[in-house]
Amino acid sequence: MNNNTIKMLEYDKIKEILMGYALSEEGKDLVKKLEPSIDIYIIENWLEETTEAKGLLESNFRVPLHSLTGISKIMEKLDIDYTLNPEEMILILDFIRNASRMKNFMKSKNLIAPRICTYAMSIDELEDVKEEIDKCIRNGRVDDKASSELSKLRKKIGILEDRIKSKFQSILNSPAYSKYIQDNLIGFKEGRYVIPIKREYRKNINGRVVETSSSGATVFIEPEAVGRIQQELSLLKTEEKNEEYKILVYLTDLIKGYGRELRISIETMSYYDFIFAKAKYSKAIGGNTAKLNTRKYINIKEARHPLIGESAVPLSFIIGEGYRSLVITGPNTGGKTVALKTVGLLTMMVQSGMHVPMNADGEFAIFNDILVDIGDGQSIEQNLSTFSSHISNIIGIVECADENSLIILDELGAGTDPAEGMGLATSLLEEIHRKGSTILATTHYSEIKEFANSNKGFENGCMEFDLETLKPLYRLKIGKSGESNGFNIALRLGMDKKIIERAHEISYRESKDYSEISKKLSEIKKVKNIETIQKHEKQLEKLRRNKTNKKKLEREKIVQSFNIGDRVYISSLDDYGIVYSLEDGKGDVGVMVKKKKLKVNKKRLSLHIEAENLYPENYDLDIVFETKENRKKKKLMNRKYVKGLKIEIEDN
Repeated sequence: MNNNTIKMLEYDKIKEILMGYALSEEGKDLVKKLEPSIDIYIIENWLEETTEAKGLLESNFRVPLHSLTGISKIMEKLDIDYTLNPEEMILILDFIRNASRMKNFMKSKNLIAPRICTYAMSIDELEDVKEEIDKCIRNGRVDDKASSELSKLRKKIGILEDRIKSKFQSILNSPAYSKYIQDNLIGFKEGRYVIPIKREYRKNINGRVVETSSSGATVFIEPEAVGRIQQELSLLKTEEKNEEYKILVYLTDLIKGYGRELRISIETMSYYDFIFAKAKYSKAIGGNTAKLNTRKYINIKEARHPLIGESAVPLSFIIGEGYRSLVITGPNTGGKTVALKTVGLLTMMVQSGMHVPMNADGEFAIFNDILVDIGDGQSIEQNLSTFSSHISNIIGIVECADENSLIILDELGAGTDPAEGMGLATSLLEEIHRKGSTILATTHYSEIKEFANSNKGFENGCMEFDLETLKPLYRLKIGKSGESNGFNIALRLGMDKKIIERAHEISYRESKDYSEISKKLSEIKKVKNIETIQKHEKQLEKLRRNKTNKKKLEREKIVQSFNIGDRVYISSLDDYGIVYSLEDGKGDVGVMVKKKKLKVNKKRLSLHIEAENLYPENYDLDIVFETKENRKKKKLMNRKYVKGLKIEIEDN
């Protein structure tokens, strides 16, 4: 399948999930390489493998799969002149034992899973390799019993080590040396047994300094009495290493000799890991196997998109008998695109030997190619900018389409002028259908409903919609085109039917009486946009208040009296101020506006807020009217006479 199809149908995401069920890197690699097959016999075999493996898992058997950790690297080392170490030998031994367990396990399950059980017969149990490694390697090292020579050497080494320890112990226990010794223990430095001696007593001990501590306070000395024995011990240890190496070379050569058998066992275990990964995924999604055919017939019941899961509305879908081109119409967010993706993705999964989440009696056709163009859900402006890329993709689809292709086209003709889009969509459907392809298409164009209805080999489908709840049901109904839900929804929400009837006349160039539909829908309680209505009511209330205030101001030509501290509206300035002095003989009132003191005729003033509603009782209004400097001067003048002190009063 081409990369565009893999991406648009999200087949790559399915493989990522499937990889998570594999234990080994080798099993994951097989998932990475997985592609839909076009051979019905291969696909049937794959599906049977998945079914048998799932049956074993559901029977609660513990399948002895192996993670193969480190095995591939060991096999690479065997291809070069490399001697395996004891840890690598143990990994090989563990794998051989596990492979033997898998073979015996599968032998016992021949009646339950006959197909996948036969694969285990290719596993060689390598008994002689198992026995040799088991005999020679113990606890991460070459065992004493690996050879008689190694056994003799290690006995001699043990005797010498005991002699050395005995001599050291006599030194440590001697009172003559007690004050020289830093710690009462035997050390081991650079392969030599040593005693930690205080630096100042270095010359009091006969022997060789092997190492000095980082602080310099301690020197590690090999006593002269022990040196000769340690020299002999070093020679024996060299012989021991040589003997161990001979044994490891022998074992490595033995394993190399069975390289082919090992690789077959590794491939078998990897494939088992791959098969059981598909079985685990099938359990996770509630998957089932499918019947297959080569006659382009698809019939699935209660299928779910595997990436949506249980929250997906089950899809029932059929094509290939009586028609091979389906045109689905319906409103946005109704589930059309999900329906297309579900059919396309499940087809790819089945052709890859995977179970799919659907009713057990589903049937799928085998297609040589699945060609897809699915909209990206962008805005109209963005769709206009990407129209050319969609057309380029569709040109490739038309070029490749044949009788063995499944063609999936979402929102065909969208992104351009409606009249041209409808014509282009119809023409493309005609051409692809003529080439013998199976087509699944969605569209908004009502004219295409008529085209599908009147052309042989085509069928209409729609996504159902609930007018009572005003929500899509996400259910596909085949054999019926999508209704004009836009008009019905508008009626359902209470729009005047005369507007709807005029809209129908403009859209379809024909008259239609919506009285019966309106009556039927009116039985359902109308839904109102409460938020819009409430906001509109608030705006009306503001308008009413403004009109009332204007009339009140016009009537209030009555001369008012004001008190100091009142907040007043100044009509000539269209602003507000605070009264700081009472009306004078000319009818002028002192008003402070934005910290400036003005004289304004009372006829140009109207009371806004009374002083008693603005300030607390006994509030000192000087804080409002006087500057801080003047308030200080006034306070000082109230206490005593100060020559030259004066308060300047600003008044216009």
